[in-house]
Amino acid sequence: MRMLGLALLVVVALGVSVGITFRAFSQPQAASPGGSVQVKVTAKAAGPVYSKSAYDVTPLPQAKIEELAKKLTPAEAEVILARGTERAFCGNLTDNKMEGVYVCRLCGLPLFESGAKFHSGTGWPSFFRPVDEAHVRNVEDNSYGMERTENLCARCGAHLGHVFEDGPKPTGLRFCVNSVSLVFVEKGKELPAESRPVKTERAYFAGGCFWGVEDRLQQVPGVIGAISGYMGGSSKSPTYKEVCEGDTGHAEAVEVVFDPARVSYTDLLAVFFRIHDPTQLNRQGPDFGTQYRSAVFAADEAQLTQAKEYVEKLRGLPKYTGKKVVTQLVSAKDAGVFYPAEAYHQDYHLKHGGSCPLPPE
Repeated sequence: MRMLGLALLVVVALGVSVGITFRAFSQPQAASPGGSVQVKVTAKAAGPVYSKSAYDVTPLPQAKIEELAKKLTPAEAEVILARGTERAFCGNLTDNKMEGVYVCRLCGLPLFESGAKFHSGTGWPSFFRPVDEAHVRNVEDNSYGMERTENLCARCGAHLGHVFEDGPKPTGLRFCVNSVSLVFVEKGKELPAESRPVKTERAYFAGGCFWGVEDRLQQVPGVIGAISGYMGGSSKSPTYKEVCEGDTGHAEAVEVVFDPARVSYTDLLAVFFRIHDPTQLNRQGPDFGTQYRSAVFAADEAQLTQAKEYVEKLRGLPKYTGKKVVTQLVSAKDAGVFYPAEAYHQDYHLKHGGSCPLPPE
């Protein structure tokens, strides 16, 4: 049974059809701690897959899953690998009321938080949403003559339980999960290495209309997400209308969250200068105004140094002979606060198609 379950787990983790189909539920997005805007994710042709909360959720290879499965007890394997169900009211986490996070027993990926846990009376731990929607994969389950939606860990394919549309607000969902599929980490205690997000850095670029710049940059492998916004101005919390009027001094900018282990800051500079024209002063194509200026807002002194070195190399290229690179290189001290733009600006190209006059790559 254990080997059969492991084979099934591997197939599901790799996304191969085995009589179940993927199904998505629409879930309201929770604000990140402190009310900050969460980064967005766009599928990339190559490279790792990241969640909005900066976890690497790339499906694990078969060899890794087999290695992790060796630590499971027969009872754990029966549920996690063979898609079994523990008896109601017997799980050790059903009545757990402590604050903390519930991680996948097999791979350690955070799945649910105590703040989303509620008493359902069903006999299994119940949650109205996952930590991050990309951490839980929903698949259609037609086993035993029933039509249900099964939950799997998105990274390792471990069986968690099922989700039903009879939960409380704000999602209306009930994730009914086996205790044995989870490990609880109490608030204040250090998460194990496998349960931590990747170490990220931020970069800030302005190169004309932020719709296109955001779209191109968030497709770079190693970029976790990108947010359109405003930077380099004097007023607090500017609106799009105020920035367009040119009174705030802000530029349409993009905040890039990236994994430095996968893509370097210099790599991002190369993409940035390739997708806009740094010789155009206070404009890009048909868009005129200081809000469309070319600028690099350094997050620290190291980034500022790299940006200066990169621009100096650009000026020596034949492409820029007789032309002036007018990109502003702004230090972290002078860059000011990055303000995310209104929601309708985010992922504009992804939602509506290309709209900005970006040069072809």
